Amino acid sequence: MAEKRSLTPSQRALRGRIGAYALHARHDPALTTAKARAEFLRRFEERVDPGGILDPVERTRRAAAARQEYFARLAYQSARARAARAQRRAAPLADSTPESSREADDAR
Repeated sequence: MAEKRSLTPSQRALRGRIGAYALHARHDPALTTAKARAEFLRRFEERVDPGGILDPVERTRRAAAARQEYFARLAYQSARARAARAQRRAAPLADSTPESSREADDAR
């Protein structure tokens, strides 16, 4: 009997990407994701008008602003995460400076 092997996270991601490309090669992506997109957008309308009392035009305007806020917040969090990751990667490099370089800096 063949032994079952686990996939690494990068292998799982690649496998998922292959599946998505195959799906989109066979079907229109706009159609396959229409329900999910509609629900995603509806969530913002529900957030700005939970009781459904606003004029539809005003609800749509507020929902658009809520979407912009959501994506701006994601971009901000992403930038902070990238900066923190870059700082963590740079920290070991600063600690690995050869002693001779440090001594030369001290002599100046």
